[in-house]
Amino acid sequence: MNTTQPQQIMQRWHVIQHELLPELTDQFGPLTPKLEKVIHTLEWVRIEEFTRTSWCGVGRPPFERAWLANAFVAKAVLGLATTAGLLERLMIDRALRRICGFPLCKILPSEATFSRAFDEFAEAGLGQRVHEALIKEHLGDQLIGHLSRDGTAIEARERPARKETPAIEPAATAQSSLLPAEGSPAEASPPEAPAPARKQGRPRRGEARPAAKASPIQRQRGQTLVQMLDQIPTACDRGTKCNAQGYKNSWSGYKLHLDTADCGVPIAALLSSASMHDSLAAIPLSLISAERVTNLYDLMDAAYCSTDLREHSRSLGHVPLIDHNPRRGAKIEFAPAEAIRYNERTAAERSNARLKDEFGGRTLRVKGHTKVMAHLMFGILALSADQLMRLRQ
Repeated sequence: MNTTQPQQIMQRWHVIQHELLPELTDQFGPLTPKLEKVIHTLEWVRIEEFTRTSWCGVGRPPFERAWLANAFVAKAVLGLATTAGLLERLMIDRALRRICGFPLCKILPSEATFSRAFDEFAEAGLGQRVHEALIKEHLGDQLIGHLSRDGTAIEARERPARKETPAIEPAATAQSSLLPAEGSPAEASPPEAPAPARKQGRPRRGEARPAAKASPIQRQRGQTLVQMLDQIPTACDRGTKCNAQGYKNSWSGYKLHLDTADCGVPIAALLSSASMHDSLAAIPLSLISAERVTNLYDLMDAAYCSTDLREHSRSLGHVPLIDHNPRRGAKIEFAPAEAIRYNERTAAERSNARLKDEFGGRTLRVKGHTKVMAHLMFGILALSADQLMRLRQ
């Protein structure tokens, strides 16, 4: 499906190929394919338009934040694992330094400067804002056939957060039970009797039982997007997920939830704790994607099998294609036409694999939800630009 404007893509491609690249080749010699890919990616994302400087004329002027942002995008495209490796590459590669915007006559920023700039980008949500603008510009007025939703494991190099447990009072010993408590009368009041457990089976005539609690997905349907995002857990913890072969894999870190168009471009991204179930990210992701693009079908695997999710998808005007989870019952198969459409969900698997193998999804060296999301968003930006460039073919 053609999901972007071919004339606009080819116009940008010719400008870069016939004007920018020959000029850089005359100045620095032949460019490698990776450097040409960096140039095309930076031209597509235009991250410099979303950066700003905080210098007010007092003290030493800081390094231009647009240059540092371009360097982090180039880091994701080149597959560099650490900031130290990026800085070393900039020192020896004059072409890459000029592509990112650093003047050749000045010294490069230190590693600490890169780290401080990365903190600023993470706190300001730079990657999320640039990605949203990129999707709205190129796919906002297009009709997308299928939107594939999936979650993938993100391993982190940090200790899982401890779960808060209620404080338990120590059991009274035989000696302490003979003594009165300090500041209390000798005759203590008897302990309160525990509430009786609810009996199983049908209630008696006239017996009133409390209503069953609503499921998390049912609560989400009555909340706003801001409320749903506030309740999503973001701490690093342990997660377990079944792979395609049916075996369980466990990891420490986070879980990245992606909505991917059938052209391979990530539309929306959401980061949560590793232990959160995939289905809890379906409604927030669908609302974020609905603000950016218009799609027809929502494709999800058996982890999202829920009547509430199907009803929510239909409320947005979409057709839900969710693999049925038998849950010890009989499995309901897709109709032949639906099964063919459901095969388009492999776009989500390819996006997850490319993000991890090519754009830094496996080389996580930062800690905390905000920084981890910023690191992944630079890779998602590079992946989105690469997929948009492939549409010219």
